[in-house]
Amino acid sequence: MGRAPPESELQINVQPRRHHHHHPPPPPPPRPYQPFKKWFPWLVPLIILANIALFAYAMYVNNCPRNSDKCFGASFLGPFAFQSLRENPLLGPSADTLRKLGALDVGKVVEEHQVWRLMSCMWLHTGVFHVAANMVSLLFVGIRLEQEFGFVKIGLLYTLSGIGGSLASALFVRTAISVGASGALFGLLGAMLSELLTNWSIYENKVATLLTLIVIILINLAVGILPHVDNFAHLGGFVTGFLLGFILLIRPQFGYVSRKNAPPGYFLPSRKAKHKIYQCILLILALILLILGLTIGMVMLLQGVDGNDHCSWCHYLSCFPTPIWTCDVRCSSKQNGDQLNLTCMLDNKSRNYFLSSSNSTASDIQKLCTQLCS
Repeated sequence: MGRAPPESELQINVQPRRHHHHHPPPPPPPRPYQPFKKWFPWLVPLIILANIALFAYAMYVNNCPRNSDKCFGASFLGPFAFQSLRENPLLGPSADTLRKLGALDVGKVVEEHQVWRLMSCMWLHTGVFHVAANMVSLLFVGIRLEQEFGFVKIGLLYTLSGIGGSLASALFVRTAISVGASGALFGLLGAMLSELLTNWSIYENKVATLLTLIVIILINLAVGILPHVDNFAHLGGFVTGFLLGFILLIRPQFGYVSRKNAPPGYFLPSRKAKHKIYQCILLILALILLILGLTIGMVMLLQGVDGNDHCSWCHYLSCFPTPIWTCDVRCSSKQNGDQLNLTCMLDNKSRNYFLSSSNSTASDIQKLCTQLCS
C-alpha cells in the first residue's frame, strides 16, 4: 500500500470569488438653461404667402386687358397685366378692383356699415412695389418677434395694429380708398419699442438698442410725409402696437427664476416677484388707453365724424408740402342724407353738393375736393 504524504506537504488551492459589478450608466449632461422659450415661426411666413396670393388674385379679378386697352405688360402677363403706369405707377390693379375686394372706403363703412373693411384692407396692396416692400419688412421684423413671443401674441398684435391703423386712416382720410399692411407693420415696430421699455431690466446695451430702434422708427415715419402715402395708417398702427407691447410682450424681471424652469441643482434662496411694479402699472394704463381709444374711434367713425374738423393741422402728418413735391388737396366733409358739405383745408372755402349714385364714391368726392381747392 502506498504511503500517504505528510501533512505539511498538502496544498489547498482556493479560487477567489468573482464579483460582477454592474455600474449604472453615467447621468445625461444637464440641459442648458433657457429662461425663455423659443418658438418655431410659421404664422409670419403664412401671412406673407397669403398677402402675395391675394395680390395675385386681385390682378386676376382686375383683368386689365378685358376692361382697358392701356395696360402694362399685357403681351406677356395676359389677364394679370397691370393698369397703365399713369393710373397706377406701383404696378397693380385699378382702384375699382381694390374697392370691390375690400379696400377701406369711408363712405361704405359709414353709410353701409361695412365695418369689415377695417380688417380686409390690410390684406390688399396697390402694386408689386407696395406688396414687396411690406412683405420684406414683415419678414425681418415679424420672424424675430414670433420666435421670441409665439404665434398667438404676434397674431393678435398684427391684427389689432392693422385695425387701429385702418381706424385712424378712416377718421382723417375721407376722400380716398386705403389698402396695405403698413399699419400692422408699424404696430410691430411700436411693440418692439414698448417691449424694450417694459423689459428694460433684462437687456444689455439698453441705450444703444433704444436709440437704434428710435432712429429706425423715425425714418419709417418720415417716409409717410411724402405724397400718396397714408401716414395716418402708420401712426394709428404704431400707437396701437405700442400699447399692445406693454400688454402682450411683458417679460419677468431680471433675476426671477421659475421653479419649473430652474436648471438642476439651482438653489432658489428667495421668492422674487415675477414682474416689477412699473411693469404692472404700464400694463394697466396701456390696456385702459387701448380700449378707450379703439372704442371712441369706432363710435366717431360710425357717426360720420371727420377728424380734420377737430384738428386743422393734422393733415400735415400725412403729407407735408415742400418745393420738391405738392400734396393732394384735402377737404373736411359733413354729410346729411344726400347733401355733402366740403371745406377745403387749404383756404377754408366751403361748398354744398348733391350726391347721387353716380358721384358718391371716394374718388368722386376727391375730384370735387380738387375742384373746390383749385
